[in-house]
Amino acid sequence: MTDIPRTRWGGLADGKAAATGFFRVEQIDGVWWFVDPDGGRFLSKGVTAVNFDHDNVKGTERHPYREACLHKYGSRDAWRSAVADRLHRWGFNTLGAWSEPELASAGHAPLASAAGVVYLATAYSDGRGWPQSDPFAPAFETFAQQRAREICAPRRDDQSVLGWFIDNELQWGPDWRGENELLPVILRDGVAPHSRKVAVELLRSRYGSIADFNAVWGSSVSSWDAVATEPIAAPPFTRNFFTHDHAQERDPLRGRYFADCDAFAGLLAERYMAVSAAAIRAAAPHHLVLGSRFAYAPQPQVIAAAGRHCDVISINCYDALPDAVIDAYAGCGRPCLIGEFSFRGDDAGLPNTQGAGPRVETQADRSAGFARYVGAALRHPNLIGYHWFLHADQPAEGRWDGENSNYGVVSIDDEVYAELTEAMRVVNDDAEWLHAGAAAARRHVATQPAA
Repeated sequence: MTDIPRTRWGGLADGKAAATGFFRVEQIDGVWWFVDPDGGRFLSKGVTAVNFDHDNVKGTERHPYREACLHKYGSRDAWRSAVADRLHRWGFNTLGAWSEPELASAGHAPLASAAGVVYLATAYSDGRGWPQSDPFAPAFETFAQQRAREICAPRRDDQSVLGWFIDNELQWGPDWRGENELLPVILRDGVAPHSRKVAVELLRSRYGSIADFNAVWGSSVSSWDAVATEPIAAPPFTRNFFTHDHAQERDPLRGRYFADCDAFAGLLAERYMAVSAAAIRAAAPHHLVLGSRFAYAPQPQVIAAAGRHCDVISINCYDALPDAVIDAYAGCGRPCLIGEFSFRGDDAGLPNTQGAGPRVETQADRSAGFARYVGAALRHPNLIGYHWFLHADQPAEGRWDGENSNYGVVSIDDEVYAELTEAMRVVNDDAEWLHAGAAAARRHVATQPAA
């Protein structure tokens, strides 16, 4: 693998893929890859939020990282040149979400760019939340088209762009933020009439009578017209994101209720993914639709909808290892990009009290965690990229949302975490070799007798 020449993007120039002038995805010898504009087999190895104006201290206009870099480099342009070349030295080839696009051409070799998060549903909600913003309303299509033209169209001919993320960490059901199910949220009030109409049609198709519906939902509505117009009582059941609830198997009413919720989540995902992907492709036809950055594996119906409409499934996975999460998406038939993962070291002098992901004792532990995580990910044939969260540490005082953790490859003063970045360089240099053998390794494991 080390003898194979590289394209200017860092892809393997071995003639196995055709050049089209823009990034695309292709399954080659049973393994998924990005194909770079010059036809190279490309793994997206990235870092998120590479930007000069890094986090402000919560409640202030202070940007400690920017202050340190102005003192160190003298200008934003000098910082960009130094940082782009530094990322290349560490084996990275991609700017993750929330990075300055100018960095793509600031170094001695180009960087690919996961151009950004379009925030279609988030921006459309305008404070009303998801899904009360009514994604089934015709206005959502109009909004999506307009926003994609504003965000994506200006870079439609930019070869460095991998593609566009639709949104970030929408809530598809119960998670760490609460036990909300989308269907009872829609039936609770009248703020999303188009989505409510779809919900009622779904329920009518699933129940023979309003009495059957009332029995499962613990309600006493008199007719389907009442379901369409009256507030439905509080949800009869809840399920916990953190534990498997065996009561669902024991109680048929409970199981039927959550089946209703999952079916509606699938319908909502189909609408959201279809409209969003179409809007992005119309505005930037050369670029990929990179999915909506799932925060956890949602209902199978949601994953299936993403597979039908997105070129890539993007996931944020802060587990110690990503195997189970990647496997959860494999059945949808699309390649998978890890948009965020990280490890936080308690020896960096930061509180590490706010933020996701494992806390470890030392920078050596961070380095080992990175190597184990990425090594495991690369052995999955449908994994085509991994983006570390994030470039610089968060302020000790907390950023805008209070996060205060040692996520960076550099400190808030732009001091490099040498042990971590050296481990990253070693792993990144071997990444294509490990990934190229992923399909064969999977077949070998599958044929071994059980212990």
